[in-house]
Amino acid sequence: MSYKILIVDDHLVVKTGVSIILKSEIDNLDIQYTSTFSETLEKVKLFKYNLIVLDINIPGGKNVEMIAEIKTIVPEVKILMFSAHEEEFYALRYIHAGADGYLNKLSSEEKIVEAVKSIMSSGKFLTDALINQLNYSKLNNEPVNPFDKLSNRENEITNLLVRGEGNLEISNILGIQMSTVSTYKNRIFEKLKINNLVELIEKFHMYNA
Repeated sequence: MSYKILIVDDHLVVKTGVSIILKSEIDNLDIQYTSTFSETLEKVKLFKYNLIVLDINIPGGKNVEMIAEIKTIVPEVKILMFSAHEEEFYALRYIHAGADGYLNKLSSEEKIVEAVKSIMSSGKFLTDALINQLNYSKLNNEPVNPFDKLSNRENEITNLLVRGEGNLEISNILGIQMSTVSTYKNRIFEKLKINNLVELIEKFHMYNA
């Protein structure tokens, strides 16, 4: 019996390359492709896949929400996230959302084969680094998204800062003293373990992509 895989990526070279790598190392694979999220949902309604290799950034995609939407249709399907984004910053979010593995697109051919074989045999593919992250998050009761640590007011000010508003503008918008804005800003930086506005913007887009 063949093992059915759906590769979801809008780059033909990526889909073709991954398919060639897998078929050269694993027997009895039936590999199909889609390029958009809507096309993916139509396919999973029609065909019974064992594994979906899912790119994070596909046309019509919804980031972590894609996982729940797919598994609502086919709860038993395995999902391997396949992304150019660094595992260190993105993987934990997707694993907590229900993905069964996370693989960087810059991984070697051997690692790609290892990931698929691992999911075929055990249902999961977790690197040592990701296992350490999961353990740390659990032991220290750390939220997956560090912005979840912020209070409602802190999140409000964060959004204004990311939008490009300065302390004076935030003071006027929220009707609070500039010194209060500065106090909140310092708390935000401390909770997120960052030192400046550039790092805040980078981190914000990293966790709210």
